[in-house]
Amino acid sequence: MARRRQRRQLAGEVPDAVLLDSEGLSAGAQGDARVRAELTVAEQLGARVHVSSVTLAEVIRGQRRDARVHSLLSAVEKVPVTPELGRTAGELLGRTGRDDTVDAVVAVTAQSVGRLVRLLTGDPADLRALTADMPGVTVVPI
Repeated sequence: MARRRQRRQLAGEVPDAVLLDSEGLSAGAQGDARVRAELTVAEQLGARVHVSSVTLAEVIRGQRRDARVHSLLSAVEKVPVTPELGRTAGELLGRTGRDDTVDAVVAVTAQSVGRLVRLLTGDPADLRALTADMPGVTVVPI
């Protein structure tokens, strides 16, 4: 039900933001066609692309392969995990009975960066569960 509601709301409406989770960031850095297409459309529509700072800890390892990630990061907005986002993520975990703190931070970050947000993720089931009550967030599997 929640997925259908999310899709209905976006039908005909233009997202104003895109958020990459760790898989979205990694795939985009590696040139994944689906992620690149989403980023191209976002740019054409004037939607801003974001990544949570917690995602950086999941992806960056201080190795040469990080160069591609840093290249993509230069074009996106990094959203800090503030005390308010942390508290909201914790409350979300309490309401949903889930236990993945990073996914909860990503979910509440998505809700905070725009009115209509496309969340690009390799973990759609968990993020759909966390964003079920966030009608402006559409989870996009990559």
